[in-house]
Amino acid sequence: MRFARSALTAAALAALTAGTTAALAAPASAAPNTTPQKVCGSAYKTVNSAPVGSLGTVYLTYNASNGKNCVATIRNNPGTAVAMSAWIYIADTDQGDEDYGQYTSYAGPTYVYGKAHCVDWGGNISNIYVQVSASNCGALKEQRLTYTR
Repeated sequence: MRFARSALTAAALAALTAGTTAALAAPASAAPNTTPQKVCGSAYKTVNSAPVGSLGTVYLTYNASNGKNCVATIRNNPGTAVAMSAWIYIADTDQGDEDYGQYTSYAGPTYVYGKAHCVDWGGNISNIYVQVSASNCGALKEQRLTYTR
């Protein structure tokens, strides 16, 4: 009886330990914890995007009711804070907005009125930078540049 109780206790302890270890283990790659709409607002629809290498994506969104664009840079795998940015600029009006800092998940939001204007926008995650020029302006062909610093 004493052996059966010891074996049962040991088995229960082993199962508890295995369960705790499984519960505390982090997934191999954490899913992003946000979306462009969570960063910019639910009325903003994604109209363009650009990958930031394999680290994440810069999103250009637009709100048709107020004519504003918003840019957010979102990491694929949130984690330790790294240098990140999101920026937007309208050359016709010389208006822009930017957000630079050390972030764990996303940079932004950055807003500018852009109805009927070409938009320059971009961002970075760590040392990978993306710049999109002459975007979303009809007949003009946008220019994309991705570079490492």
